[in-house]
Amino acid sequence: MTLRGLDWSRDGDDWPNRAASRFVQAGGLYWHVQILGQGPVMLLVHGTGAATHSWRTLLPMLAQRWTVVAMDLPSHGFTSAPPSQGLSLEGMSRLIGELLRSLGIQPEYAVGHSAGVAILARMCLNGSIAPKCLVSLNGALLPFEGVPNFLFPALAGVLFSNPLTAFVVSSSASPRRVEKLLRDTGSVVDAEGLKLYARLFANPRHISGALGMMANWQLAGMEAALAHLKPKLLLAAGANDRSIPPRQARHLASTLPNAQFALMNGLGHLAHEEAASVAQSLIEQFIASTLAGAAQGSTQTAFQSRT
Repeated sequence: MTLRGLDWSRDGDDWPNRAASRFVQAGGLYWHVQILGQGPVMLLVHGTGAATHSWRTLLPMLAQRWTVVAMDLPSHGFTSAPPSQGLSLEGMSRLIGELLRSLGIQPEYAVGHSAGVAILARMCLNGSIAPKCLVSLNGALLPFEGVPNFLFPALAGVLFSNPLTAFVVSSSASPRRVEKLLRDTGSVVDAEGLKLYARLFANPRHISGALGMMANWQLAGMEAALAHLKPKLLLAAGANDRSIPPRQARHLASTLPNAQFALMNGLGHLAHEEAASVAQSLIEQFIASTLAGAAQGSTQTAFQSRT
């Protein structure tokens, strides 16, 4: 059964930062990519169930200083779907690496949200990118805690194996249900964000892509692997995040040699959408401190949220 994807001429007519969009063939996929700005390259990778719209406010803000590159992940948004193994952590990392090679891009900085952080970390660890620093916005870097660690991927796998699931889920994606789903992450998203998430969640292929990621996602061993991460790492966590407890970021920051922690007060899992200026400030401060530290032979600077 073929799942219908989003139509750019219809569903992308009012897409955020549309003028920066282009479509690229790489790794056997047809990618939706946005590139904006000038200067050193900064790569943005969104999380499960989102798309480039997640960066709608932050992307042009960052593009004032950098060439910012963002894409819809495979089977998300307007990017085509890969075979199921392409929705795993390794598969996503490989496919994005092929996209970057096709574009002739090697990012100096990388910013990820949620599962996008794990993708970027894996790409750093396998050498497909070598940024100077990596910024994690509510990064999903550790397995689910307790029983959900076993049940959630298994349940997602069962749902993903039945193509009818995507149709059932997408057909029930009413604006009210989408708003509740987003609020359950601890975030309050603006009207434009709600409209765009509702559009995505009403699309069967997008839902199938999100379920496929969940079903194929394995983070066992990631914490140990992060000890070998070369770029400096900023772990920014929303104090109100109900999806990924901020204590996970605190824990990683206390154990990883190149990591620092920042708490974003009053913000949830979609902190960068709620308050793009807070995310911008953290990113800019961290990059500046990383560059200054490299010049002076020092690496540590304390970070605090201004919210």
